[in-house]
Parts: sequence; C-alpha cells; structure tokens
Amino acid sequence: MLTISIDQDPPILLKLLAHEVRWQLLSALVHSDYRVQELVERVNRPMNLISYHLKQLRNYQLVTERRSSADGRDVYYSVDLARLNTLYHESGRQLHPALGEPITNWQRVPAAVTQPPLRVLFLCTHNSARSQIAEALLRQIGGNQVTVFSAGTQPSTVHPMALTVLKDQNIESSQLYSKHIDTFVGQHFDYVITVCDRAREACPIFPDDPERIHWSFEDPAAISDPEEQTRVFKRTLVELSNRIRLFLLVIDRDGRQ
Repeated sequence: MLTISIDQDPPILLKLLAHEVRWQLLSALVHSDYRVQELVERVNRPMNLISYHLKQLRNYQLVTERRSSADGRDVYYSVDLARLNTLYHESGRQLHPALGEPITNWQRVPAAVTQPPLRVLFLCTHNSARSQIAEALLRQIGGNQVTVFSAGTQPSTVHPMALTVLKDQNIESSQLYSKHIDTFVGQHFDYVITVCDRAREACPIFPDDPERIHWSFEDPAAISDPEEQTRVFKRTLVELSNRIRLFLLVIDRDGRQ
C-alpha cells in the first residue's frame, strides 16, 4: 500500500507568495529594480506596509537590497530569481516529485521570427563593463530576434576584465566598443535597460515610449582590489545572463517576437 505523508504546514514560500502585498511586490520586482518610494506608488499601499513586507521577503532572501550609486540615500530592491526558482520547485516537490525540477539554465526555444527584431539599448555611466557585458550576452543568447546596443552617459573604453570574462564563457565580444548615449538619441527602441543607477537618472527620452527597465548592479570597474574585482566581474556576468534569459522568456510568453 502506498503511504502518503501529509505535511502539517505548507512551505514557507507559498505562505509568502499567498499574501497580496508580497505578491504585488514580487510581480513588480521581477520586471525591474525599484526604490521603496516607487514600490509604494506601484502597489498603492502605505510606506510602512511596503517596508514591512519587503522585510519579510528579505528575511527569506527572496529580495535583496543595494544602496544606489547615484544617491546614497536611496536603496534599490531586487528579486533573487535564482533563489525564487529553487524554492518554488522545492515547494512543488513536497506535493509531487514531478514538480520538483528547477530550471537551472532557463533554457528557451526561440520563437519563429515573424516581426522585425526587437531593438534593445543597455545604458550605464562609462559603457565599459556592465552594459558591454549585457550587450554581448543578449546578442549571443537572443540571436536574430534582437538587435542590441549599449552606450554610456560618460563613455570611456571597454574594460579588459569585461572582455576576459566574456572570452572565458565563449561569448563573442569583437563588436564591443564604448559609445555615447547621444549617438542613439532620436532612435527607436523597444526596450531601454539601465544597468547603472546614475544612468537611470540621466536616461533621455526616446521616441515611441520604449519600455524602460532598471537592473541595479554594482560597478565592477570601480573596485580597486584585483581579486575582488575579478570576482565581481564574474558574478556580474552570471547575474546578467540570468536576467537576460528570463527577459527573453517573458518576451516569448507575451508574443512580442
């Protein structure tokens, strides 16, 4: 006879997701990083309530916080999508083993190209590290479904370590060079993604009102210790890769390609 074990309590993740405010917060943060004031406006709840539920999500490491490099008084909140994915499938496994397989690489089957490629622009301050890595990753992962560019508000040169971590992962980087944001003013884009807090504040208005997304990343080029800088560059590549894969999955789901 099959013996079925029935847990007394549902997994903590399901309890967290079941609350309306926490669900709304996560629904906003899976799309973009936001400051608490922006979450108050989006969820339309009082500041103290938003802060309380953000703390609950932080306690279980579903949401992380990082102080803004543009204004140290501000804090950006982000969803740890990899942890959310793991906990979600662990919760499913408690119901049935078939529900317990996490999508570790977020593989996608590219949709048939029936429309012009989506135009995506990544922005940061110096266009030397974060936005260059993002450009190379999206160009390789998205293939002919996207046309991707990057630029900076104060462009310099591509950081050697950015090229190194891309090469280590066999990501093509020969097309990368630093460009000023003014190069693209007046051009059409479907998405403008800022990967730097300062660039978000200085982002110009583009024609046709492209969807704006913010991913708050530490600047690895600003780190002086060589070992720590290498570690942060590698981490940035991994986190950008995860975000880009999920970005493409959402586009596929919404039929934008």
